[in-house]
Amino acid sequence: MKPETITIDDQLYVRADTINITAEKVDGMQYCVIRSYGAGVFCGYVKEQKSELNGINVELVNSRRIYLWAGACSLSQVSVDGLGDLANSKIAMVVPIQTVANVIEIIPMSSRAASQIQCADVWKK
Repeated sequence: MKPETITIDDQLYVRADTINITAEKVDGMQYCVIRSYGAGVFCGYVKEQKSELNGINVELVNSRRIYLWAGACSLSQVSVDGLGDLANSKIAMVVPIQTVANVIEIIPMSSRAASQIQCADVWKK
């Protein structure tokens, strides 16, 4: 397996051929960034999405709430590049299964971005 990154003079470089590879599916589920109307932003495996009276509800597996992100201008950039400033971002613990109501955006993540979110330390005050 080839390394995806290399650090030279404290600068992280990423192989060009790994940037936009969609994260590997697990049990047929895609790892995505989810933005909801009132509950915020989550990353997780989309198990199911349903259109209901309150909008689209998504059931996530192994989800993490992104309470605050830094180093990316939008969730589109988070989905492709990950968090540019992980030290100043706040990511909650993994929740095994969760339903997020009133979802307004579902963005598949690149393998690099998904790996970063999955491996990030849990933010604690």
